[in-house]
Amino acid sequence: MSSWSELKRYHAAEWHEPIIMEMGRVGERGIIIPEVEEEIKRSIGPPNHFVPATMRRRVPPKLPQLAQPQVLRHYLRLSQQTLGMEETIDIGLGTCTMKYSPKVNEEFVRQTAHLHPLQDEATLQGVLEIMYKFGKLFLKEISGMDEFSYQPGGGSEAVFTNALIIGEYHEMNGELAERNEIITTAFSHPCDSAAPATAGFKVVTLYPDPNTGYPTLDALKAAVSKHTAGLMVTNPEDTGIFNPEIAEWTRIVHEVGGLCAYDQANANAILGVTSARDADFDMCFFNLHKTFSSPHGGEGPGCGAIGVKEELASFLPVPVVTFDGTKYHLDYNRPSSVGKIREFYGNVPVVLRAYAWAMSMGSDGLREVAEISALNNSYLDKKLLTIQGVTKPYGVKRRVDQVRYSLERLKSDTGIGTHDVNRRIVDFGLQSYFTSHAPLLVPEPFTPEPCETYSKADIDYWSSVIRKVCEEAYENPEIVRTAPHNSTISQIHETHLDDPARWAMTWRAYVRKRTESGKIKVNPP
Repeated sequence: MSSWSELKRYHAAEWHEPIIMEMGRVGERGIIIPEVEEEIKRSIGPPNHFVPATMRRRVPPKLPQLAQPQVLRHYLRLSQQTLGMEETIDIGLGTCTMKYSPKVNEEFVRQTAHLHPLQDEATLQGVLEIMYKFGKLFLKEISGMDEFSYQPGGGSEAVFTNALIIGEYHEMNGELAERNEIITTAFSHPCDSAAPATAGFKVVTLYPDPNTGYPTLDALKAAVSKHTAGLMVTNPEDTGIFNPEIAEWTRIVHEVGGLCAYDQANANAILGVTSARDADFDMCFFNLHKTFSSPHGGEGPGCGAIGVKEELASFLPVPVVTFDGTKYHLDYNRPSSVGKIREFYGNVPVVLRAYAWAMSMGSDGLREVAEISALNNSYLDKKLLTIQGVTKPYGVKRRVDQVRYSLERLKSDTGIGTHDVNRRIVDFGLQSYFTSHAPLLVPEPFTPEPCETYSKADIDYWSSVIRKVCEEAYENPEIVRTAPHNSTISQIHETHLDDPARWAMTWRAYVRKRTESGKIKVNPP
């Protein structure tokens, strides 16, 4: 499937209308709230008395006035102008494991919408049971760890939490002043260096051997010392290469007194195949919004579930869900805890989705997830390596769940690089691939990850688009260089993304910055 006629015709919807804060007319309403009855007024009094004076707005918010159909129309139009996992093929977003989340699980989660995290634990027994059993029935079996916390909101926060646990452990033993170094690898996820650095550690980064793609044991032996607090690594690394010597790595770090943390944010291709305990790690984490099928989402629905061996359980963030044989409890009585990482006891909807998915899969199904993911990756690898301009660095033929490819040859031959190809594939209805591949040791990188969600037809289509765009790079590079042509917007000036003066995260910030620039003269709400 490589000819133009076999590729889908795609063009995004274009709705040229203002943002919702600039829409509406005075007097329009989505819903008209009935007047409060006089008897209730006399009984209750002014409702603003229930809000502390310090929390009351001095001026009502200047919200747009629209009817319900206008609001619905606006947001449906916005949805038509985007591409995402349920509209297209997200194979390209490597290291993210973009998989389908069954809609029955969404219905399941909605049943808990009425719950409040400050309820008495006696009224939360069902939810606490699910959170407890998900750790004990599934995550413990998969990882070999003994106790779990769902507080971290994602992978980076989970790595940060594990770094704090390493610090607390050495502090308890009176060694933290000397043990101030964390060892990681260049192709572990960047958070495995950023998070421990944020926690106050010096980071020692080991670089890959040119042949194997991962650092040598000799490099690790040279890095460990009396200053080693721990090891924090991803395996398989973000290149898709699995380090077969990982158990020897943990032995070497343990030998000098360090702890070992396993970044399993993306564990999709090793479920039921190997575990953190198999390699003698002391702690690990999973991104439930990757491996366990709960959807991704900007700044919100994520969970970096961390697990530790029994001897480190006292350091977990509070509260931890426990079971006394009769009832489930939120245990705050942990004097050695690293404290709270975020509010309450974790992102409950994400845990519920993950629990429902794991229950529906069962142990055999989870193992099959790994097998299909590895099979899909091998199939895509065969397809892509027949495309002119695509190469695969390092001498490892088989990668587990993804491969970090290079378009360096394409760039050298045509001047077209990974960012150009990334924009052009949108014209064929594909989600643009993830372009954050730091550190940029692989030139012109892209890292597709065809997890078990994707069919052979999906993989065929995705690889056909890459083939077509690479052919265009050699035959008509200008059409690639000026892409996208069929999207809602054209190219974004990337320099704008690096200029905080152009950022506006809220409507008020947007109005203020436009006013300050002299383009409009309005009073901010």
